[in-house]
Amino acid sequence: MGRLQDSNAVLTHFNEYSEQCFAEVSSDFASKTRLLKSMKADLEHIFTKLRGMKARLASTYPDAFPDGAMSKTMDQRPDLETPLD
Repeated sequence: MGRLQDSNAVLTHFNEYSEQCFAEVSSDFASKTRLLKSMKADLEHIFTKLRGMKARLASTYPDAFPDGAMSKTMDQRPDLETPLD
């Protein structure tokens, strides 16, 4: 019975400690998540603008780019939504 009480006390202490650590980290985690979402939106906007500029350059100066050269460079960034295997 004494070992059960000791185990229960250890688990209770661990749960309290985990709760305290989570409380300290959760606000920081939330702010970093918001920052990453904002950065992702900014980067998507930038890449959209760049794709538009590349398309305009290709249509304005078609002779400056060999056939198929612009299509290869239009969007080379990886798909960030698919998980890495």
